[in-house]
Amino acid sequence: MGVVVTSITMFLSYCFLKQRRIAKHKEMIFKRNGGTIFEKILSESEGSTQIVKIFTEEELKKSTNSFSPDNVVGQGGFGTVYKGILIDNTVVAIKKSKVIDPNQIGQFVNEVVLLSQINHPNIVKLVGCCLETDVPLLAYEYIVNETLFHHLHGKSHGSLLSWRMRLKIAVETAGAIAYMHSATKIIHRDIKSSNILLNDDYTVKVSDFGISRSIPKNKMQVSTAVQGTLGYIDPEYFISGILTGKSDVYSFGVVLVELLTGKKVNSAVATYRSLVDHFLLLLKEYRLIEVLDDQVKLDATPDQINRFAHLVKSCVSPEGMARPTMEEVKEELLALQEISGLPYTDKESFCSTGSYVSQPSSSQIMMF
Repeated sequence: MGVVVTSITMFLSYCFLKQRRIAKHKEMIFKRNGGTIFEKILSESEGSTQIVKIFTEEELKKSTNSFSPDNVVGQGGFGTVYKGILIDNTVVAIKKSKVIDPNQIGQFVNEVVLLSQINHPNIVKLVGCCLETDVPLLAYEYIVNETLFHHLHGKSHGSLLSWRMRLKIAVETAGAIAYMHSATKIIHRDIKSSNILLNDDYTVKVSDFGISRSIPKNKMQVSTAVQGTLGYIDPEYFISGILTGKSDVYSFGVVLVELLTGKKVNSAVATYRSLVDHFLLLLKEYRLIEVLDDQVKLDATPDQINRFAHLVKSCVSPEGMARPTMEEVKEELLALQEISGLPYTDKESFCSTGSYVSQPSSSQIMMF
């Protein structure tokens, strides 16, 4: 009996010490990942517009069946996204990033705090985070209707988006980016059609802030290592490493090209270097019909296409200074939405002139 009691005592002591070591390790990682600072900032933040929960690792593991491959709903260069169901039956998308530089922890905490304060109908909401894992985990609201990329380029969808729907998506996306630039000074840095999610009613939800950067209040730009997706990266930023809001404008301009042409950014088009270059050349030569999506040709008028195309041209200008701001882009899209017979989505900020884009006459349209 003495041997049995001693063995049980030793076993329980071992289990206790092991659990204590695990708890201490998680506490150390939590602090390393800025958890203590994060909690303090959130508790003191008067501007927070939504409650962001700090999850335990166990909660998120349980919600994803231990991060089962069956629950993977997205994968990219910066991590994996899992579908998870929380204990209250809330469905979330959990982003598990790849290992990050410990020197960037402060920046990560700052960005999570900023995202926790965003409350915009066209930006995916941050539900919570887990900071006790080696790599911080982020849980976002789950969006059911896949991405704009899927709806433009998927085999079962191609060319099914009407002109009105494309304008609606463009307006809502522009509004979300303009809000980020003005309200929170966040530059997304990876605007692309696969990061524009669509809800069941085709409401836009801009997602994936994994490489986003915040700009100090007293500055208009920041110097940083170049990150983003080839084909969408602002060429000026690619060369200089200087990131500004105009970098997002360029990337959004590329998305507008996708909306107008229905073609992938990396599509092989003639002998030109990129879809954007090909688009601009055809626009210049009044031959844009050669690259327009069939649904756009069917739904839109020549004047609408001209106005949209010249907005694209201004967005993808090689020089950032020549590009409009995202607020101006949003206003021009709203004006175009009005003449297309659509209701405004943001009447209060609507500017009726849209005069910064020079318009050719309808007789100059490239295909009619």
